Amino acid sequence: MDGTTDEVAQAIAGELRLMDPRVRASRELAAQLLDPEFVEVGGSGRRWTYATMLAELPDHPGSSADGPRFEPSGISGVRLAPGLVHLTFETRLGGLRTRHSSIWRKRAGAGGWRMYHHQATRVSPGGE
Repeated sequence: MDGTTDEVAQAIAGELRLMDPRVRASRELAAQLLDPEFVEVGGSGRRWTYATMLAELPDHPGSSADGPRFEPSGISGVRLAPGLVHLTFETRLGGLRTRHSSIWRKRAGAGGWRMYHHQATRVSPGGE
């Protein structure tokens, strides 16, 4: 695998870990995958920061081992620069379909790849 492909694969692995209910339910595990400067614009339009996401993620849908799980599809990525990857994909969670865009970065001494930015957009039923 070349460096570009390897970086994209590592970002995808992190993204998939963040969909794991065990990771979502653990502030400690989620903190290892979110950049301290993390920002998300959720499907509702709400803005999330590192602190608010870690505080509330265990209570979000997809965070319970016995609840609905994220079903990702079409995940792909592109290396924007060394240590910076942009991913796009869709998920289904129960009856909700969402499109996602995330930026992952790797900084020296920061413990590996972390999600820096995330945008989610709900897809209306029957939407393309």
